[in-house]
Amino acid sequence: MNLTNESGTFDLDGELTINRLGFGAMRLCGEGIIGPPENEQDAKEVVQHAVDLGVDFIDTADSYGPGVSERLLRDAVDTGEVTIATKAGLLRNSEGQWLNHADPDYIRNQVLVSRDRLGVDSIDLYQLHSPDPDTPFESSITAFAELKDDGFIDHVGLSNVSVDQLEAAREHVEIASVQNQYNVLHRDQEDVLQACEDYGIGFIPYFPIAAGSISGIDTINTVADAHDATVYQIAIAWLLEHSDVMLPIPGTGSLEHLEENVAASTISLSDEEYTRLAEIESINR
Repeated sequence: MNLTNESGTFDLDGELTINRLGFGAMRLCGEGIIGPPENEQDAKEVVQHAVDLGVDFIDTADSYGPGVSERLLRDAVDTGEVTIATKAGLLRNSEGQWLNHADPDYIRNQVLVSRDRLGVDSIDLYQLHSPDPDTPFESSITAFAELKDDGFIDHVGLSNVSVDQLEAAREHVEIASVQNQYNVLHRDQEDVLQACEDYGIGFIPYFPIAAGSISGIDTINTVADAHDATVYQIAIAWLLEHSDVMLPIPGTGSLEHLEENVAASTISLSDEEYTRLAEIESINR
C-alpha cells in the first residue's frame, strides 16, 4: 500500500529526529490495561504495521499491563531501530487503580526493569509518569537526571505537569518532552503547550481523539464530511496543524484504525476549517 506517515518531523532535544505522528502502546494490553491482550499476535502485528507505515516513535509505560506493553514491543519490533518512550512513576494494581510512586529508588529500579523488557542498552526517552504527592518533585527529577548522566537513558520527559513544574525540572535536567492530556475538545493545558513551544520541547497529547467523545460535535462532523474522513482523523489532523511541537500518539489494537490514524497525517485543513475547529473550545466549556 502507498499509505505513509506524512506528519513531518520533530527533533527531541534538538538531536533525535522522529516523525511527529507516533503510536501509543497502552491499548496493546488486556481489558482495563491489565494483563495481556486476547490475541498477542494480533497486537504485535499492529505495532509491526505501524512501523511499516513510517511510525518511528512509540510511547509506552512500565505500568501498562503492568509490563505487558513493553514486553510486546520488544517481541514485535527491533526496539533499537525505533524511538521508544516509556515512563515510571505510576503503579497499576489489579483493581485498575493508578497509584503514584515516584520515589527515586523505585525509579532507579524501574529503569533497569524497562531496559530489560525493551531489550535496549539505554532508553530513548524516559518520562516521569506523574508527580508524586508523597515524594518531593525535585527528588524524582534528580533521579532522572542522574540516570541520564549514568547512561541509562538518553532523554528525559515529563507527564501530567504544570508550567511551574516544567520550569522547576528544567533547572536540573534538559527536558525533551511533556505529555499532558490535550485534544480538540480539552485544552486546559494550553499554557503548558505554549511553554513547550517557547523552549522547543515536544508536546505529547494523550487522549488525542478525546477518547471517542467527539463524534457528536457538529463542526467536527462537517469538516470530516468535507474530507471524506472520520471525526477521529480530523481530530488528529487538527493537532498536527495546531502546533509544530505537537506529537500525537493515538493508540489502537486494530489494523484498520491504525491505518485511519496514519492517513490523518495526509489531511490538509483549510484556514477556515482550522479556525472553526479551534473555536469549539469556547462552545464546549
